[in-house]
Amino acid sequence: MSDWTERVLADPRVCHGKPCIKGTRVMVSVVLDSLAEGSTRDEILADYPSLGPEDIDATLGYAAALAREEELLPMRRVGSRRLGDRTTGGAVPCDPRSGLL
Repeated sequence: MSDWTERVLADPRVCHGKPCIKGTRVMVSVVLDSLAEGSTRDEILADYPSLGPEDIDATLGYAAALAREEELLPMRRVGSRRLGDRTTGGAVPCDPRSGLL
């Protein structure tokens, strides 16, 4: 997999500082959402002609790097429900002050 840091940028002047593919206004989250919904690489490239295959690789590399950083958004189970999934209303970072640890 290519080095995602060469392709993913977060610039406060572009898309409110959300991570985007370099040289575009295509947010990483849009590509990841498309993949999660079952879109193929070819479909994504057709929908976003400014992207190349290396951009999808970079998006996946970025997501993998975030997944390795537990302190960014740790997930904890409370009963049978997992904090951070859609059943609890969105991402909930563990905070010692919340009493949910």
